[in-house]
Amino acid sequence: MFRPGGLSYMRIPAPDPARAAEFYPAVFGWKVRPGSASFEDGTGHVIGHFMPDLPVAGEAGVVPYIYVQDIDETLHKVRNAGGKVSTEPYPEGDLWVAMTADPAGNAIGVWQHGPRLAER
Repeated sequence: MFRPGGLSYMRIPAPDPARAAEFYPAVFGWKVRPGSASFEDGTGHVIGHFMPDLPVAGEAGVVPYIYVQDIDETLHKVRNAGGKVSTEPYPEGDLWVAMTADPAGNAIGVWQHGPRLAER
C-alpha cells in the first residue's frame, strides 16, 4: 500500500453498503471484512469503505478503470450481480474497454489487454 503516487484508499458511494459488499467480491474478487463496510481490492494495494452518506455521481465523478483478465466474463458477472453494462467492449489499440455501473449507479470502467477470449 505504501507506493508514492499510487492510489491506496477509496470511498465508494453506496446507499446500501451490504449490496456493494456482495457486488465487488462477486465481480472483481475484492475482499470485504465480515460485518464491515471496509474492503481491499483484488491486488491488496487499495483499501477503502462503502459509504452510505456519499452521493452517487455516476459518470460525472471520478471513474476508476479496473483491469480484468476476461472482459466478457466480467461483464457477465456485472449483470448477474445486479450491475449494468453501459458500453459494450470496444478496442483501444491492443486493449478492450467497457463501461459498467455497480448496483448503486457508480460508473466503473473495465479493461483487458490482448485478444478477447470470446474471439479466440
